[in-house]
Amino acid sequence: MLDIRGRLLALEDPANADLQFKLAPGLRREDMLGIRFPALRQLAKEIQKSPESAAFLADLPHRYFDENNLHAVLISGIRDLDACVAALDAFLPHVDNWCTCDTLIPTCFKKHTGEALPHIRRWMGSAHTYTCRFGIGALMRFYLDGDFDPEYLSWVAEIRSEEYYINMMIAWYFATALAKQYDAALPLIQSRALASWTHNKAIQKAIESFRVTPEHKEALRKLKV
Repeated sequence: MLDIRGRLLALEDPANADLQFKLAPGLRREDMLGIRFPALRQLAKEIQKSPESAAFLADLPHRYFDENNLHAVLISGIRDLDACVAALDAFLPHVDNWCTCDTLIPTCFKKHTGEALPHIRRWMGSAHTYTCRFGIGALMRFYLDGDFDPEYLSWVAEIRSEEYYINMMIAWYFATALAKQYDAALPLIQSRALASWTHNKAIQKAIESFRVTPEHKEALRKLKV
């Protein structure tokens, strides 16, 4: 029988755990093994279809930060949309840091953008910090190209929160929108549809992006508040 926690413990990297601990405030150092993501992804690839993997996904909450990251990688690889959504609904309430949250990138959403969208909007409306952050991140990753609709910009702009990690994701979303859908995103920046801190952070991140043209960067600099 596959011992997933044992496999994780064998990959422990204390020096990397010290670094991760500094980057993930609010977590306990004793709950961090420091496993590097290439090793986590390789382990996920090996166990994805095993019975032990299904049992691991059902065994919540986990103790280790690294178990949560492995869980996120495994969910990201689920190909069936309904199964993926069910796994996300079970797991998201237990996500307690930005790293695990941003590791959740379900590849099945690419083929099911229409069906996934109502769930994404539902997650965006959650009072749980990382569920909301995940929803905004999914809208950013999967709906700023061919499946883009200008209405989605308003969905994000309407979110108001005191949570740093939500506001950072809103800023990241709009910086990416300014890179990919500048003409649609600019009016919301011009009208100051975002909270002031988030507005300025979105402009800062857009100006730092190599995907935004120099001309657009110059125009954005004049819109800081």
